Amino acid sequence: MSEKKEITILAIESSCDETAAAVVRNGRTVLSNIISSQIDLHKLYGGVVPEIASRKHIEKINQVIEEALCEADCSLDDIDAIGVTYGPGLVGALLVGVAEAKAIAYARNLPLIGVHHIEGHISANYIENKELEPPFLCLVVSGGHTHLVCVEGYGKYRILGKTKDDAAGEAFDKVARAIDLGYPGGPKIDKLAKEGNPDAIDFPRAHVGDSVYDFSFSGVKSAVLNYINGCKMKQAEYNRADIAASFQKAVTDVLVDHAMAGVENYGLKKLAIAGGVASNSALRAAMRKACEERDIEFYYPSPILCTDNAAMIGAAAFYDYQNGIRSGWDLNAVPNLKLGER
Repeated sequence: MSEKKEITILAIESSCDETAAAVVRNGRTVLSNIISSQIDLHKLYGGVVPEIASRKHIEKINQVIEEALCEADCSLDDIDAIGVTYGPGLVGALLVGVAEAKAIAYARNLPLIGVHHIEGHISANYIENKELEPPFLCLVVSGGHTHLVCVEGYGKYRILGKTKDDAAGEAFDKVARAIDLGYPGGPKIDKLAKEGNPDAIDFPRAHVGDSVYDFSFSGVKSAVLNYINGCKMKQAEYNRADIAASFQKAVTDVLVDHAMAGVENYGLKKLAIAGGVASNSALRAAMRKACEERDIEFYYPSPILCTDNAAMIGAAAFYDYQNGIRSGWDLNAVPNLKLGER
């Protein structure tokens, strides 16, 4: 019997403010993972400016792809398929990656695979956890998304809950701005919180009616702003580190509670986290503790694979490729793409 052919995918990610390309073999082996970040550029404005992001993607994308191929020590002749994020994200930014992927796939007569950005974040867990296989529960927490997803199989997802307003990462950014930490807020709050008391201020833990798995973070964000404004009106001093630590604990408590409810109610013994906020040290520690107490296996990617990157897109594209999924030349950017839609 002949050996199973290895599948090498060139993946492209440009959904927000990182221009990324990677070469991934068989969904779990990363030969290269190149990321060109625009953080320093958008820091001037306190957040991502879509038009600037799109223009920077155009400047960087060819360079990033060439670097990814070079680092992987391969050429386009060695590539079996092209994977690309086509949603959700900023429409102009997505279009740059999609156009590039379509051009390469057409010119080289290669299969084209459009990948959902959240599916990519979930698949980042396969890269460093070779033993991880569905079914498992995954908590996706990033600047734009907070989803609790039951991964029933490769490419097969059931959304149990999601945020009804601000995503967790969005709340981190807004609170960081309120206490003059700047952008991006997540890592800065994580760092400052280590100097504060997480029990100093009792910020609210929101629950959405009868929706056990849904999230809402606008209330805790507003509570932080009201607390700061109240202190200013009374001309009272406030401790930024205590605010950061207490806010972070309020968000973490909700994320952990919902995730634990999911694994227990669905009888799952494996939990993964993904997305930018998944690199938060307090969240990792709290989730690890909760999983150990319940004898649940806990998985998480390295910080570099939590941020937007193309390696995760390559991992997701491989399993789509194995499932026979191919995109046509009419593939387009879909900024509000829902997980599971095609």
